[in-house]
Amino acid sequence: MLVNRIINPTVAGLVAVIIGFASSIALIYQTVINLGGDAGLAASWLLTLGLTIGITSIILSLYFRVPILIAWSTPGAAFLISGTQGFTINEAIGGFVFSALLIFLSGITGWFEKLINKIPFQIASAMLAGVLVNFGIDVFNQMNNKPLLVLTMFSSYLICKNLMPKFTMLFVLVISIVMAWQLNLITVNEFSWQVGEFKYISPEFNVGAIISIGIPLFVITMAAQNLPGIAVLKAHKYKTPVSSILSVTGFANLLAAPFGGFAINLAAITAAICMTDEVDENPKQRYWAAVAGGGFYILMAIFAGYLMSFFAILPEALIYSLAGIALFTTINNSIQQALSDSKLSEAAMITFLVTASNLAIWGISSVLWGLIAGSLTLFLQKLFNKDNYKFT
Repeated sequence: MLVNRIINPTVAGLVAVIIGFASSIALIYQTVINLGGDAGLAASWLLTLGLTIGITSIILSLYFRVPILIAWSTPGAAFLISGTQGFTINEAIGGFVFSALLIFLSGITGWFEKLINKIPFQIASAMLAGVLVNFGIDVFNQMNNKPLLVLTMFSSYLICKNLMPKFTMLFVLVISIVMAWQLNLITVNEFSWQVGEFKYISPEFNVGAIISIGIPLFVITMAAQNLPGIAVLKAHKYKTPVSSILSVTGFANLLAAPFGGFAINLAAITAAICMTDEVDENPKQRYWAAVAGGGFYILMAIFAGYLMSFFAILPEALIYSLAGIALFTTINNSIQQALSDSKLSEAAMITFLVTASNLAIWGISSVLWGLIAGSLTLFLQKLFNKDNYKFT
């Protein structure tokens, strides 16, 4: 029993970090290059991000006894590739600082938490399912690219889930790496251990950078990262002071921004990996997975230069499939919870469909549109029907 309490959270934290790191490292690297930097500066940014999210994950999870995993904003990194064009790196850093300040203000004023508390539990679950479902589907899409590798991973999951459910992801992780090696999908180059160095960049503030970088980065981080992150916590029935978390992440972001910490926020997809039944049957003990994840992020940061080269050799099919398989249980539970109340089922279904779509009108992500669509459906039901629909 004690072994399970140690191994399962550790594996969940490791898988979450691998997925979080590998899914967006290329985006961060490309952003740095576009701003005139090099691989050394990219490693510095990764060092800053890893240490910041690792330390905040450990502190928040231990303090609140809730699996609070912090991450950098992957949608934010994707936005920065094009959004920073035409600006100097100092102006971009100024935009990072302004975005972090807005997040910090959202936390200390409490307005964002008041808004979130009005979202019904079923809508939050539907939104989470919509965010995650494409990751589950992508497991089978990856079979088109690497059929033998992904079939082996999927088969391992099905077998281990029934025979050794507590160690499912550990076996899938090990088997996937061994299989990729046997299929010659991993080519080992000569690596040298490198310790990253902090590189301070003086922020330069101007109206153009604030409007074009700071404000969009803030909106994307809140709508596409913090909102789903809160939905993950609500869907797993964790009660946390959202404003306090945003205050901490916003303040940490302010400190990290001049060193390349462009956006620090609640994790959503990787956080869900730390909240499954496989981590621990007792939900009150699952915070150790987020603590372990924080520890791995710190290790990742220390050896940022080396790890950038290491993760580059892992096949994309392995990373994407591992993410989807790790989220099967969470997707299943989220869909069940979303449809648990017949009065809210239609609103939940619409929330799920819109969130899972590619809708991005006016630059607003489908996550926010899904929440708007579901809330509008509930509002109209309350307005035109006799049944008493209430936001809880």
